Amino acid sequence: MEDKRIVEINGLKVEVDLRTAKRVDSFKVGDAVKILIKKYSDNYESHFGMIVGFDEFKALPTIVVAYLAPSSWEQPLNFAYINAKTEGIEICAQDPKDIGIQKSDLMGAFDREMNKKEQELREITRKRKYFEDMFGRYFQSERANVS
Repeated sequence: MEDKRIVEINGLKVEVDLRTAKRVDSFKVGDAVKILIKKYSDNYESHFGMIVGFDEFKALPTIVVAYLAPSSWEQPLNFAYINAKTEGIEICAQDPKDIGIQKSDLMGAFDREMNKKEQELREITRKRKYFEDMFGRYFQSERANVS
């Protein structure tokens, strides 16, 4: 039996030692994966992710992957939907030796985003109160004219 095989990946020929090669043919919910996303032109980003679901649509079964994008601190957790028509996204099994992301960094990103949204809510609340105080009389007089 031959232990080595030549595999072509996107035009690049690679010799693979079949004794140490690992092939993953199936995924299950909870599997750690890497997701490769095409951003623009020929630029790609790789992210850590986890399979969170399989949507068994008759026409287009779909794998749902939650992935971490710490470069986008406002939205560190994103979702990708991968099916036969998906372009620009690939997944593979995550190598356990990959250096991951620190939980504390992501929790900090979530905290910052929550604080930002809380500040936005306080600002909207102040504007609403200002509107009620300043324009409330206008709308009361409008109702009086309609009666």
